[in-house]
Amino acid sequence: MARGENSAPIISLKKVSKVFANGTVALKEMSLDIKRGEFVSLLGPSGCGKSTALRIIAGLSTASSGSVTWPEEARRGKPAEDGGHEISFVFQEPTLMPWATVFGNVWLPLRLKGVSKRAARDDVIAALEMVGLEDFADSYPRELSGGMKMRVSIARALVTKPRLLLMDEPFAALDEITRFKLNNDLLHLWEKFGWTVIFVTHSVFESVYLSNRIVVMAARPGRVVEDMAVDAPYPREEEFRTSPVYNDYCRKASNALHDAMEASAEA
Repeated sequence: MARGENSAPIISLKKVSKVFANGTVALKEMSLDIKRGEFVSLLGPSGCGKSTALRIIAGLSTASSGSVTWPEEARRGKPAEDGGHEISFVFQEPTLMPWATVFGNVWLPLRLKGVSKRAARDDVIAALEMVGLEDFADSYPRELSGGMKMRVSIARALVTKPRLLLMDEPFAALDEITRFKLNNDLLHLWEKFGWTVIFVTHSVFESVYLSNRIVVMAARPGRVVEDMAVDAPYPREEEFRTSPVYNDYCRKASNALHDAMEASAEA
């Protein structure tokens, strides 16, 4: 059985629209259900509203119309009015505090919750171990490579033990070798810990490699034009990147993205 089958959605967007103050329609009636354990990529051209949708899910922005609900929490009778949906967000840039050590940067979300450094130590070290940086806890961001900085950002997101991990093109600025390595590491962690991931990308190849589901979006206004399952089994190792199955899914995703761009041009 594939992850997410026969389960209530963790989060459900129904006809969500977002219009900015200058009149730009970033999203128009976007509907999307995300189920527990899925790895969902939002794929589309720049300006299609991928990041806007992610920020609305995270509560960092509000929808102009439509609804964002948490059916699984409602079913369990868990109150949601405090906004505590166990979400973590990894941004496009690492956004680390340059004056703080790696430990200090990863401790930050717990510190903001009032957790002392001593009480947080085990969780911070565990998060650093997940991303292979346990030996760099006392280092500063200036001493790290771009890939290592992004690993710190991921560890900071993981230290709160989220149920839903939101990632906004986190590897886009990295070189291809580093990006492939982090793709592999992310998949390993996803499989091991059973997170639910929503991953924003404009890379067909990255979306196919990572995801069991690709949501293709068109721009102006941003909307879903195709919801495509990627049924290739996990674990996915390097040989998957050169397999006929991978190439076939890349072709399908590329065609869907082409159709999305055509739809954007006609809108």
